[in-house]
Amino acid sequence: MTWGLGEGMFLYFQPLYLQQLGANSVMIGSILGGIGIAMTISYLPAGYLSDRIGRRPMLWIAWLIGTVSTWIMALSSSLPTFVLGSALYGMTSFVIVPLNSYLTHARGRWSVGRTMTLISATYNIGMIVGPLLGGWIGDQFGLQRTYVIAGCIFFLSTLIIFFIHSQPVEKPTEFEIGSRPPSPFSRRYTQYLLVIFFVMFALYLPQPLSQYFLLNERGLNLTQIGQLISIRAVGIIVLNLTLGHLNARIGFLFAQSFMALFSLILWRGTGMVWYSIGYFLLGSYQTARALSIAQGRTLIQAINMGIGYGLIETASAAAIILAPPLAGLLYVYYPSSIYIVSLVMISIALLLTIFWSPIKTKDLIH
Repeated sequence: MTWGLGEGMFLYFQPLYLQQLGANSVMIGSILGGIGIAMTISYLPAGYLSDRIGRRPMLWIAWLIGTVSTWIMALSSSLPTFVLGSALYGMTSFVIVPLNSYLTHARGRWSVGRTMTLISATYNIGMIVGPLLGGWIGDQFGLQRTYVIAGCIFFLSTLIIFFIHSQPVEKPTEFEIGSRPPSPFSRRYTQYLLVIFFVMFALYLPQPLSQYFLLNERGLNLTQIGQLISIRAVGIIVLNLTLGHLNARIGFLFAQSFMALFSLILWRGTGMVWYSIGYFLLGSYQTARALSIAQGRTLIQAINMGIGYGLIETASAAAIILAPPLAGLLYVYYPSSIYIVSLVMISIALLLTIFWSPIKTKDLIH
């Protein structure tokens, strides 16, 4: 929750701060895509190390790097230095791999889907307050100040994470050694990774420049944008707790449908009421990511959990590399086109999920 508070203060204002530092829409899209590259290359090493040296050390490393990189952004006065800090911060997204493995091991009798969505909801409690505070601070004192305060919050969060319990490193069982169980690189698993890439690309495309769109095309101020981002966090909590109790495949389909509605509302809606509804539904993106992990768990052995989750996150992050530059180009051509293209792609993504999603019953496995 503390990390959600700090991150919420600056993360969704980053395109606006990049604009203040001299970047245009194409540059912003390219920078965000570059940060996506930093994210992508971190997942597989994090998964491998989580399986080999344990999950707790990887969580500690992620928290430390996140705090240091935030201070680099806070103290930077030029675009190149800020981008360097942003890329380093983006790499800390690898934390989701050891964190998901840690949670899966500790979940007890809960389903994977329910566990993932609940933790995401807890994180987003902080995200409700963070954007409100960040938007107000940005209007009153400038967006640079939000990074300073976030850095202080992250320092406290890092102290907290050092008190978590350790978990044993998974070892092969006799069954696994003698029976040649399914590999995480099986055809079925590879097929699922391709589905995840396309789905997440479609869902992420309308997001990188939405705050930029509302500021420059719809005339909203930073405080209003902060309110919308906080509403998004409320949406994450409500939708996670609601869809997380469903079969993971069904919840995944609902989450994609809600993202389609977000694109439709941003394209055609006007006024804060419509934008508030849209940003509430935007919370379904995080629900979709959590449920994509829950489905993938059915294809992964415990001993390969880290690298298996790492591959799923890599597929999702690959979409984050490619979607922002495309969004930037579409914005230059016609600002609303990012939402039109997203609607078409989400329609295709729903069909892919219906035909190639890996589970059709419970996602609870033992």
